[in-house]
Amino acid sequence: QVQLVESGGGLVQAGGSLRLSCAASGRTFSSYNMGWFRQAPGKEREFVAAITWGGGSTYYADSVKGRFTISRDNLKNTVYLQMNSLKPEDTAVYYCAAVAAAKSVRLSSRYEYDYWGQGTQVTVSS
Repeated sequence: QVQLVESGGGLVQAGGSLRLSCAASGRTFSSYNMGWFRQAPGKEREFVAAITWGGGSTYYADSVKGRFTISRDNLKNTVYLQMNSLKPEDTAVYYCAAVAAAKSVRLSSRYEYDYWGQGTQVTVSS
């Protein structure tokens, strides 16, 4: 069982930056691949970024590539999402999610993840 708690959301002007954190409980954090997803009002939850258990591989949605960076610190049981050059269309609730690294899954699919956080609101004003 993994419990995830996101933090770091807030209101920022377009062009600004935010860093989201997702703290995980348990001693097996390093055995999970992690993902960030977001959901805007009236839209489906969409993939943002993912990182493998050791941090060796990262994946990004085209819409955030070059602006967002996912990273993790397995000693702190935390995954981060550094968001730069934010745009109004980045406004959404951001969720982190975990899936066991032993499972061979498509990390961009929200249906593959076993554990979810409660989300943190990011609002980008124009």
